[in-house]
Amino acid sequence: MPSRSLEQLPRDLAAGLAPLYVIHGEEMLLALEAADSIRAAARAQDYDDREVLTVESQHFDWSRLVEASLSVSLFASRKVLEVRLPGGKPGNEGAEALVKFAARLPEDTITLILLPKLDKTQLNSKWFDALAAVGVVLAAHAVDRQHLPQWVAGRLARQQQRLNDEAMQFFVERVEGNLLAARQEVDKLALLFPAGATLTLADLQSAVANVARYDVFQLSEAWLAGDCVRTARMLDGLQAEGETPVLVVWRLADELRGLIRIRQGLREGRPMAQLLRENRVWGERQRHIEHALRRLSLRRLADALRDCSVIDQSIKGAAEHDPWLLLHRLALGLAGVGR
Repeated sequence: MPSRSLEQLPRDLAAGLAPLYVIHGEEMLLALEAADSIRAAARAQDYDDREVLTVESQHFDWSRLVEASLSVSLFASRKVLEVRLPGGKPGNEGAEALVKFAARLPEDTITLILLPKLDKTQLNSKWFDALAAVGVVLAAHAVDRQHLPQWVAGRLARQQQRLNDEAMQFFVERVEGNLLAARQEVDKLALLFPAGATLTLADLQSAVANVARYDVFQLSEAWLAGDCVRTARMLDGLQAEGETPVLVVWRLADELRGLIRIRQGLREGRPMAQLLRENRVWGERQRHIEHALRRLSLRRLADALRDCSVIDQSIKGAAEHDPWLLLHRLALGLAGVGR
């Protein structure tokens, strides 16, 4: 069966249950919601029994999967079988067991397999291909900044509410990087404002908490894109959350070294596409890297890398400067060059 989107899952469940669901991805909230929806739909169709197998180590006895698929409850003829692989790697024995299981799915059973974020090797493995061939695969990917407004708007539409553009920007800034808190804030708006309302910035300023969480990778995205406001907000957030400046300057220096390699390659006449591949730049990040290279010269990048060394020395106490102040100056300078 083909992969399905999480947004399509409610409609699919209303049309009928599949015998097997595979949920994988790094966004825990979306994975939990999808699993809860499947369980609820199964209960509504009299799948009253539930058995959970958790593969906690390489020594898991995979014969338990066979036993679980054959066992029948004294109190229910239908059941939900959950197989949880928090490590995402079943090992050789487990891989073989999953392939055999997929070849002969148990009757009167809805099987739910829960996995973490999988790498390319795992996604192309025989065991995953076998499961995907007979089941519904649902990917719970993280909702990034670009897609967060669409996600929020979809959640609000379910409760017949919407935000104007100014309010949406405010909301996203407050909840970015914290999808669980975003859901909680959306739920709160349903309690505070009537259905059918279009909410404004004034409505949200008194209602939405600042629960955004940032990491050093999001910070890179902000300054590479030239977004000075977001860069400053993220640095303030990282400092307030107690993040160590060592990690911030490490990530900044690593990004600068990559930009220098690409810039030198371009000077040598090498194609941008090849340089991006060699430096493992994929997806949306390619656009941010290209944007940064259009405004940052090789000399500016080299100077910034030396500034990272100065910041590192200040962290170690070799200089009397505040490392966070130096990080603000450097990152905002990189984000705002040419403006």
